[in-house]
Amino acid sequence: MSDHNCIFCKIIAGQIPCTKIYEDNQILAFLDVHPISEGHTLVVLKEHTSRVDSTEPLAMARIGEMLPKLTASVKNAMGADGYNVLCNNGASAGQVVEHMHFHIIPRKTNDGVVKHWPAFQYPDGRAAVIAEKIRKNLAL
Repeated sequence: MSDHNCIFCKIIAGQIPCTKIYEDNQILAFLDVHPISEGHTLVVLKEHTSRVDSTEPLAMARIGEMLPKLTASVKNAMGADGYNVLCNNGASAGQVVEHMHFHIIPRKTNDGVVKHWPAFQYPDGRAAVIAEKIRKNLAL
């Protein structure tokens, strides 16, 4: 299934060109046209789905199977010291294209990309309250 208005679905259908890294019957990996660093690669499912929580577990397993191979390839090809694997889910999380995808962003020491993660500490007792809310919503 695809969404005819989705840019990634158009790329998958061959209507918009991309620089392919890898393709099989379920996923496509290609270079981001607006990279954060050289080698910034996107990994998308060919079936249109918008977020991780709305994606079939077997489709997620296929991405999980390929991510180690793709990240190693990107890292080694770019001579990177490390890499980020990101998946933004929803506009508030920075998702621009509403087609579930992962970013592989090769990193080098002192490259200036994502220098600070805005972490904080929970006040006493708050972590336990939040953990309980999450457990109550966990559907296994």
